[in-house]
Amino acid sequence: MSSQQEKQKKSSPLFEIVFNVFLPSFILMKLSGEAQLGTVGALIVALSFPLIYGGYELIRYRKFNFIALLGFVSVLLTGGIGLLQLDTKWLALKEALIPGLIGVAVLASTYTKYPVVKKMIFNDSILNLSLIRSRLEETGKEDAFDRCLLTSNYLFASTFLFSSVMNYVLATWIVTSPAGTEAFNEELGRLTLVSYPMIAIPCIIMMLGIFYFVWRQIRAMTDLETEEIFQQQ
Repeated sequence: MSSQQEKQKKSSPLFEIVFNVFLPSFILMKLSGEAQLGTVGALIVALSFPLIYGGYELIRYRKFNFIALLGFVSVLLTGGIGLLQLDTKWLALKEALIPGLIGVAVLASTYTKYPVVKKMIFNDSILNLSLIRSRLEETGKEDAFDRCLLTSNYLFASTFLFSSVMNYVLATWIVTSPAGTEAFNEELGRLTLVSYPMIAIPCIIMMLGIFYFVWRQIRAMTDLETEEIFQQQ
């Protein structure tokens, strides 16, 4: 199987959402009763879905992913809070911690030679770098474009700050029952289900806005047309 076919096979966002969001939510909300899996059993089964998926991705593609690692830690912390029956304030703090750590990492990358946005967007797989760089040299806009990328990196870090705050607010608002109860599992399932559209979608829109900002800056600084800026697939 070619690398392109493997990438196509790997890309399955609908399956990822069903496996990592909807199935765990359904189990927590509908199978936590004593007549079904029970509170502990439902929690373990629900949390096993993202753990199995993350482990499968890591073993199959053998690629370390910092964000995936944080997701793995997040699942373990959630399970620990539920099984140890800790105060729900720890769940709210955990929900805010993970995107907060990613935001700090993105922000810290601003002060290195390789800001995250530069690595994500300004690369040969997306942009026609040779043409863009030569045009930036001709117009003397290299430093101005570097400042544009730094600004984009700050904006990208702010999306995770938004996610951190929203995670904390939603967790505090939705999960109010003591850990280890059926109600806690149901609320945890509701939180998983609600947080995806209320947090992920706005973050995606913000990131698309950042990409649009970089594209506009490239056009303004190089006078290149869109088809010249992007790699032709």
